Amino acid sequence: MRKLKFHEKKLLKKVNFLEYKREGGHREALITRRYHLAERDDYKKYSSICLAVQKLVHILKQMDPSDPFRIQMTDGLLEKLYNMGVISTKKSLEKCHKLSVSSFCRRRLASVLVYLKFAEHLREAVTYIEQGHVRVGPDVVTDPAYLVTKNMEDFVTWVDSSKIRKKVMEYNEKLDDYDLLNA
Repeated sequence: MRKLKFHEKKLLKKVNFLEYKREGGHREALITRRYHLAERDDYKKYSSICLAVQKLVHILKQMDPSDPFRIQMTDGLLEKLYNMGVISTKKSLEKCHKLSVSSFCRRRLASVLVYLKFAEHLREAVTYIEQGHVRVGPDVVTDPAYLVTKNMEDFVTWVDSSKIRKKVMEYNEKLDDYDLLNA
């Protein structure tokens, strides 16, 4: 690379390449790094979902509190977001108004694996998922972006043929002779 000329250096001092105005600051890079989002589109999709929910909450708050349609829509929205695990309680619309991209990222399979102590770090969890060691219910999942609902959280396990499962069972002294024959 050639050495920059004086006027080029001067121009570079005025332009910040790390933070573009249209991207909205460092938040995207921070979330992408923290939750190991492989694709930038994931952040954009979660952000658009949050924006849509916040707009819906704003419209619902403008309606009459005793309106049966508002009550029905509020209950439906709270129920859906609570079952997804994105909000902690079904009590008020205020939780929906404060919805963030991080709340969706916490429901990704890699984050749930760390939460359930299947892996110590997020990067390790992503590796296990991509290598096919994890299943949710009867299906083997190889996509770390898979969203796990509260109900499905109990069905996250190791694949039966996984060597990691065998090591965990050996450590816990729960490995029996039948499992040794299949190994």
